[in-house]
Amino acid sequence: MKKTAPVAKNETIDAVFEDLTHDGAGVAKIDGYPVFVPNTLPGEKAKIKIIKVNSGYAFGRLLELYEESPFRVHIPVEENHKYGGSQLQHISYEGQLKFKENQVKQVLARIGKLDDVAIHPILGMEHPWHYRNKAQVPVGEKDGELIAGFYKPRTHEIVDTNESLIQDSVINEAVQTVKEICSELGIPAYDEQTHRGVLRHIMARYGKETGELMVVIITRTSELLQRNKIVEEIIKRLPKVKSIVHNINSKKTNVILGEKTKVLWGSEVIYDYIGDVKFAISARSFYQVNPDQTKVLYSKALEYAGLTGEESVIDAYCGIGTISLFLAQKAKKVFGVEIVPEAISDAKRNAELNGITNAEFAVGEAEKVIPAWYEEGNTADVLVVDPPRKGCDEALLNTIIQMKPKKVVYVSCNPATLARDLRILEDGGYKTIEVQPVDMFPQTTHVECISQLILKM
Repeated sequence: MKKTAPVAKNETIDAVFEDLTHDGAGVAKIDGYPVFVPNTLPGEKAKIKIIKVNSGYAFGRLLELYEESPFRVHIPVEENHKYGGSQLQHISYEGQLKFKENQVKQVLARIGKLDDVAIHPILGMEHPWHYRNKAQVPVGEKDGELIAGFYKPRTHEIVDTNESLIQDSVINEAVQTVKEICSELGIPAYDEQTHRGVLRHIMARYGKETGELMVVIITRTSELLQRNKIVEEIIKRLPKVKSIVHNINSKKTNVILGEKTKVLWGSEVIYDYIGDVKFAISARSFYQVNPDQTKVLYSKALEYAGLTGEESVIDAYCGIGTISLFLAQKAKKVFGVEIVPEAISDAKRNAELNGITNAEFAVGEAEKVIPAWYEEGNTADVLVVDPPRKGCDEALLNTIIQMKPKKVVYVSCNPATLARDLRILEDGGYKTIEVQPVDMFPQTTHVECISQLILKM
């Protein structure tokens, strides 16, 4: 017999919250039945309204707080939507770090059955605001003026935003300035309903170590109206700008960048450093958005790899070579593989930029290229993986187990798939020695981890 939910839609109830979901919503249990409510914290008591009921869980909306968590910080309600993706702004930074560290511990124990692994205290930031070095901001129109900001949750309604507290102040200034220039010059915003208009997104990228700024103007049209005047005004108002780029995306799509990019003024790239390694960043390059914490993360990867100068290293999912080039400073040879051809072009350019000659890069799927290398007799002493959120492909994990590198360093942006993959590697002959959580994205629910595994002898 089907069990009836103990709550009904539109019902108002009192609830006590005992946990947080992976996306930062509070969890209350009503007769064992979970109700998820955003902007609530463990230990809080509140009045909530049930807005959606499913067979196994429900969603609610906060109406009134009776008892607050000591980790709660107050921000105006209307600001919540404006700082896109900042799901944890209502939690003190101390509370955020505690939540993320607990999440890693719980997931590794529940999914990976890794109760005996050393999980170190999370490495947070001294100043967990204004850390992002890149913004891609949608543009719309309201009352005849251009607006630019973030989408309200679960909608495509743009909320005009003058400042994001997680973007670098240089990025905030750049986006606002370009919006104002285009508005003054009468450039119409793109309308995704009618597929008409011009200006789709404004992108800004900033090299925090070099002080170099790139502005990318993304339009539906192949020609940019008032191009020369826009360029002239950007140069005048943004003295840090080193590159102004026009990207054309004529498709009816949610993908931000189109295939065609042309430089309007300045350089095709800007530069930045992570530690001592210099990187060239184009409009389309993948580059970590928090370089301060990236240095922390990659330094830990280097430590876990334990290189002496005699090792051969494979870096799966190498991107533009960020980890590879870090490792190449201490390894005998590094081989990187990445599916995106442009990223491999960037990786080769970055190796040349830094005078690194002991790193080679190949285009392809890691789960196909590395097994092929293994069949040809190429092995590694250390294998580094930094996969997307879905984790490592099963074929790659099986190849690691067959190849038997002495060490595996696993960099992860998703604790759940990390736990799953560590379990597979453990069952295949590896021992997880330690896991280090790193807070790469303060004010959000995302948490990065780096794990060290050794081959059992």
